[in-house]
Amino acid sequence: MLEFDTSRIGSFLKDKIAKYEYEPKVYDYGKVESCADGVVHISGLSRSRYGELLEFENSSFGIALDLHLDGVGAVLLSRANEVSAGTIVRGTGRVADIGVGQRLLGRVVDSIGRPLDGKPLEPAEFRMLESPAPTIMQRSPVTTPMATGILAIDSMIPIGRGQRELIIGDRQTGKTSIALTTMLNQKGKDVYCVYCSIGQKASTIAKLVHILTEEGAMAHTAVVVSTASDSPAMQYLAPYAASAIAEHFMYEGKDALVIYDDLSKHAVAYRAMSLLLRRPSGREAYPGDVFYLHSRLLERAAKLNADMGGGSLTALPIVETMAGDISAYIPTNVISITDGQIYLESELFNAGIRPAVNVGLSVSRVGRAAQHNAMKKVSKNMRLDIAQYREMAVFAQFGSDVDYSTKQMLMRGERLIELTKQSQNSILSLAEQTVLLMAFSKGIFMNVNTRDISEYKEKLLDYLKTNCTEALSIIDTTGDLPDEIDSIINRAIDDFAGDGS
Repeated sequence: MLEFDTSRIGSFLKDKIAKYEYEPKVYDYGKVESCADGVVHISGLSRSRYGELLEFENSSFGIALDLHLDGVGAVLLSRANEVSAGTIVRGTGRVADIGVGQRLLGRVVDSIGRPLDGKPLEPAEFRMLESPAPTIMQRSPVTTPMATGILAIDSMIPIGRGQRELIIGDRQTGKTSIALTTMLNQKGKDVYCVYCSIGQKASTIAKLVHILTEEGAMAHTAVVVSTASDSPAMQYLAPYAASAIAEHFMYEGKDALVIYDDLSKHAVAYRAMSLLLRRPSGREAYPGDVFYLHSRLLERAAKLNADMGGGSLTALPIVETMAGDISAYIPTNVISITDGQIYLESELFNAGIRPAVNVGLSVSRVGRAAQHNAMKKVSKNMRLDIAQYREMAVFAQFGSDVDYSTKQMLMRGERLIELTKQSQNSILSLAEQTVLLMAFSKGIFMNVNTRDISEYKEKLLDYLKTNCTEALSIIDTTGDLPDEIDSIINRAIDDFAGDGS
């Protein structure tokens, strides 16, 4: 039988009691005055900061977005039905942040970093959702291409690493397909991708994640999701969360790509939230700071200089238009912030031209500075050829007689349009794009029926891959087209055309 020395236990307890000092926890607290649609108005919390996480007594959280002399306006992130008037709130002293780093790759998370793929997630680092953009002196010029694998874009509207290129068009014109193909094309190129879905159907996101997984692209991709059923607050935070994840890689000296799909829904969510917060509305009921909403997000994309590590963050925001109206409020705002736009047209899409890029309204303000030398050599007159063809085709459709040179121009334009057609998720390497344009400039497609161009193109690529493997590899590796490689490929193209294959 064990015996306890009660005297020793008593002295130990007395010693502990003598040394005990009560230290009260002092913190600001507030009280919910009203709650509706996930937006709460709180009295108190005089020391709150913008973007601070607030904890409610039922363990739900919100973010302070309106600071007044007599209280705070906040949005709830979850469990909105459990918060009511009279609920006590306290400030956490912590600004909203999200987990970042390599552990996010291959994962699907929500706007505050909670995993949605059923697996545990323990990020090693955290980064604030809102952070200042790099300064002018911390940036360097954009000179390295961000290849999309899409011939029409890489040849005529080149995108550089560190650029902000808007993808704009009506619904169902292939905007997300261009973004998805660009992500798939970064496989094996040391570019980390972050896809941000804002207000989309869960089934659409699941399909996209499935494609990325099937193609092996999830290994270098993180997906941030806010579905259509999420609160406006979660939709509002999603792009900032995606930007924070991508920024982490940029500041580590790596290259990152972030896609915001789409900022039209983001603006609508912000408008709903702002109206509930009783902010004054302006044009189309959007609050006055809706421009700043997107400018502070997109300015975070940059190419850093060598002193900052030389990393880059490329942003591809997507904006949906109504009936092709690019002069609407949100489209014009985002166009003015970005470094160019890829405009997709419903008429072209319905005519079977995919990607349905309107070359006349699409532009890259970085331009050929972010293009490989090989592509520069072979794509000089493409935009002009297509523009002339479109202009002449309008007159030709009325059945007016045209001279020989105009007829040749129309034939050339038809075949060029056909050559740039690409099926969904189909990717062309730099070498493949280069040799196709070389073949076109030699005129070998002029003797091919328009409806046979696609099949003829595939046969040509197969022939060149078999007979010019080393030459194609040099183009892909160096991005250049030396004279000796040029002559080798030209001879092979002539041989292919001479065989009548």
